[in-house]
Amino acid sequence: MSKPGNTGLKRVIKAAGYSWAGLKAAFKHEAAFRQELALCLVLIPTGLWLGQNGIERALLIGSLLLVLIVELLNSAIEAVVDRFGGEQHELSGRAKDIGSAAVFVALLNMVVIWALLLIS
Repeated sequence: MSKPGNTGLKRVIKAAGYSWAGLKAAFKHEAAFRQELALCLVLIPTGLWLGQNGIERALLIGSLLLVLIVELLNSAIEAVVDRFGGEQHELSGRAKDIGSAAVFVALLNMVVIWALLLIS
């Protein structure tokens, strides 16, 4: 059974609007997202120039975009945890720490990919 509401092109347009609002909110409220976006603005053209073929370019740029994706998810987790109260709770701290660890792993992945492709 499908949910009532927008379908077809109207749904796609509304979804794009929600996505744009999410990107704007992340840019406005998340310093880490702004820093990683600035890194991408420098490294994406560099990756296009340094990549020897489409696969290398895809790996270089994809690793950068993965960092942004994981940062957006981490920011969403933090917003939800903060929404439910400011008191300290073990599970809240764990959720935030795991989200932060995911960003760290994505950054590590990016560094490894760039190093391996640029060294070879």
